[in-house]
Amino acid sequence: MSTLVAIVYPSEQKAEEVRTLLFDLSKRYLMKLGDVVIVTKDEGGRVKLNQLVNTTLSGAAGGSFWGLLIGLLFLNPLLGVVSGAAAGAVGGALSDVGINDKFMKELGQALEPGSAAVFALVQDMTADKVLAEIQPHGGTVLHTSLDETREQALRDALAAAQETAATPAQ
Repeated sequence: MSTLVAIVYPSEQKAEEVRTLLFDLSKRYLMKLGDVVIVTKDEGGRVKLNQLVNTTLSGAAGGSFWGLLIGLLFLNPLLGVVSGAAAGAVGGALSDVGINDKFMKELGQALEPGSAAVFALVQDMTADKVLAEIQPHGGTVLHTSLDETREQALRDALAAAQETAATPAQ
């Protein structure tokens, strides 16, 4: 069963650092990710999703290939590529892989302008090691599907990191 975690950071740059860390943790087999998306809210209040997989583009590419193949069979490859790309793009735009876009945009409305949230769909993880890795980055939990005990442990760890960052060095 997958777990959804959304953590807010003060800037898109900080959120991108955390997303890169999550990919690194995945490469080290400490977690298995289903999807990772950065949600930002600009000064005008517009919520944007920064996804790594563009389903419209990948659908158009796949549709072009199959359209070319079918077009060759009917001796009109150009028409096949164009119609295949159009059909693939439409299919890709209508498919939603990973975290639901509408859900992320709704939660993104709660963000302060200029801030960003990392939404991670985690399929499996070594929780104690992952928590130790992300704790120094701080952040505020926006939403999780964790049980109450684990969610509170995450909130406490992130809050401790923010308190440490706010305390001036002596």
